[in-house]
Amino acid sequence: MNFFNKLIAVSLPIVPKAIVRKVSARYIAGDTLADAVHVVRGLNAEGAMATVDVLGEYITSLSQAEENTEYSCEVLKTIEREKIDSNLSIKLTSLGLDLDPEACEKNVLRILENARDHGNIFVRFDMENSPYTTRTIELHNKLKNKFNVGVVLQAYMRRTENDIHDLIKTGAKNIRLCKGIYIESETIAFKGREEIRNNYLKCLELALSNGLYVGIATHDEMLVHGAKNILKKLGLRKDRYEFQMLLGVTEPMRRQLIAEGHRLRVYVPFGADWYGYSIRRLKENPSMAGHIFKAIFTGR
Repeated sequence: MNFFNKLIAVSLPIVPKAIVRKVSARYIAGDTLADAVHVVRGLNAEGAMATVDVLGEYITSLSQAEENTEYSCEVLKTIEREKIDSNLSIKLTSLGLDLDPEACEKNVLRILENARDHGNIFVRFDMENSPYTTRTIELHNKLKNKFNVGVVLQAYMRRTENDIHDLIKTGAKNIRLCKGIYIESETIAFKGREEIRNNYLKCLELALSNGLYVGIATHDEMLVHGAKNILKKLGLRKDRYEFQMLLGVTEPMRRQLIAEGHRLRVYVPFGADWYGYSIRRLKENPSMAGHIFKAIFTGR
């Protein structure tokens, strides 16, 4: 079945857009900012926080970067105006990192200045695949003492433990720790399920025990259980961490964590680039591509 799912994933570009949209709808808030606000309000009513992401990574022009910057600033204004419990996530490739690093930094600065001016809203630097890891961390470090920001680290990367040590030394305050989804070489990334899990928990305890606020981003029941054990061992208050999940994924676990009194944040992507986002995510996670095959032949 794994090979079959990979075969489907490779064939996704020829699948009708309507089917891809149907499969991905539960994972994306919609096309518009109003759609995202509606979803965030529902999450807030359940007791969850949110982080909003404007879709549009891997752009081809600086004008697209400027449009994404403007849209991110509009999100920040809307979060303050609508009084929703959300912060903002940004991807540096959507802001021009590949095209012009200086222009990208200017765009990031504009977003962060808007975040500061609209209630000092927290902004997360999302992590992309390995060509961007060092540059993302470097820009975060350059700006972390001036603005309310954090960065994402991926537990399957062999460098992550060292990155955490470096962030601690430089006075970082906030990270999100996820497993990682991009396809990377074995020379730089762990491949086995258990070694990724083990490194996740090792890195999580390292970060938490050294005072970092951590977004514990996982849908893996074993990792959630392991995280709870670490939190109990360290005796951490519930304002020193939060669990994080993707929109539409493991919702019963999400509700259970909220019922137990844990802070929980849901990642809410939206935007006109839903198709490109969906194709990339499904290619990176072939097991999800199997759902498209089912949708074609069952209509579900």
